[in-house]
Amino acid sequence: MPTECNPSLLNFAPVESRSVVASFDGGGITSDAGALLLGATDRVLSLTRRLASCFEDSRNPVFTEHAIQTLVMQRIAGIALGYEDLNDHDDLRHDPVMAVLASKLVASRADCAPLAGKSTLNRLELSKAEPTRYNKIAADTQAIERLFVDLFLDPSFGRSTKLRLAEPWASVAHAKTPPQITLDLDATDDPLHGHQEGRFFHGYYDGYCYLPLYIFCGRHLLAAKLRRANIDAAAGAREELIRIVRQIRTRWPRVRILLRADSGFCREELMAWCEGNRVDYVFGLARNTRLAPEAETEMQAARAEAERTGKLARRFTDFHWSTLDSWSRIRRVVGKAEWTQGEANPRFVVTSLNVAMIDARRLCETIYCARGEMENRIKECQLDLFADRTSTATMAANQLRLWFSGFAYVLICALRRIGLAHTQFARAICGTIRLKLLKIGALVRISVRRITVAMASACPCQHEFALAHAYLRRAGA
Repeated sequence: MPTECNPSLLNFAPVESRSVVASFDGGGITSDAGALLLGATDRVLSLTRRLASCFEDSRNPVFTEHAIQTLVMQRIAGIALGYEDLNDHDDLRHDPVMAVLASKLVASRADCAPLAGKSTLNRLELSKAEPTRYNKIAADTQAIERLFVDLFLDPSFGRSTKLRLAEPWASVAHAKTPPQITLDLDATDDPLHGHQEGRFFHGYYDGYCYLPLYIFCGRHLLAAKLRRANIDAAAGAREELIRIVRQIRTRWPRVRILLRADSGFCREELMAWCEGNRVDYVFGLARNTRLAPEAETEMQAARAEAERTGKLARRFTDFHWSTLDSWSRIRRVVGKAEWTQGEANPRFVVTSLNVAMIDARRLCETIYCARGEMENRIKECQLDLFADRTSTATMAANQLRLWFSGFAYVLICALRRIGLAHTQFARAICGTIRLKLLKIGALVRISVRRITVAMASACPCQHEFALAHAYLRRAGA
């Protein structure tokens, strides 16, 4: 009798005299079951609903299958789950868990999938400021920019969690106005490999790129502004800060704001604006031939100490200083005289904080050096959430891509803060959270009364998942 053979089976090496076969006939199976936590987080924040309201939809509802909120949820959840390209959604539109997130299990037309494919999502990314004949979706860019700050200020952004974090302003679920917040600014390169609008060669980064501006408060993203690369690092920073500080002070009029950035933002117009608007600042100050002698005495003392002990030596000097013509006034400058590995390593910062408020050592080591943590947040956005995937032809479309990536970061950051605060993932990066908690295999069964997601029994992070679910349910209650 001939052996029955199924050509769709994939045969692998036998184990303990048993044949090992595989095939793609499991039915409603997903590899992204953990995305249910993203949906629960979104319900706490109402993020996708609020973002969808920033778009004007002029499509004829008779011929519209996928609502704006469905498209927005699809795009943001896709990025959070590791799908950087719109092409991925030609398969994801059939994924049962993605359909659950979008609250749309069945299409109204027989020839459509429950969710949108790459072409429909592309129309969302190509939104103009006003609807056109060929693109009926328009984006209100000012409303999108405001939404980042509104989410930061929103008391529903994680209520009832009662966290204890290192930064007093990082919890955001404020029962009362925080006494102080710190805004970190930084610019980074976004490498380009095509002929996108606005591309320029940047000598420092040695390549064609954009130069986006990021503004964070702790772990919270407040602004992600795409810019051409043929500009100063601080270009446009003052305008962004005016907008953000105005929003914050509308809600928290008495909050004290400290601005922190490296020497690329040490510009007269920015410092003068801070001094005129009750905003303190700590900026790096590039060393020059006039600054170096100010720290020479302390540098020699540090050198003598290092040679005597054989260890790194660090001393600080505090003085008032001004440039020859670019600054409008004399300002406080703190110098760090460091002798390490047999050579001098001087550093300087300029600040509006006076000596009575903070001494030189603490200003440098505790306040200014903490600025480097922001670079880890930028890495999360670019490496884990594809913020540098700006391959569309126009800057407007690439700016929307950057914002979608930013909102994916906001969503995972909220999941981390609300649901994972008391777990091993409380300070995990977005990539780790995705790998451990979102990428879970499951069998999805849909009946008349219930949608059952049977997740893998061998999942190693079941306890953390259940705890996150409980916290998110409490926060959304």
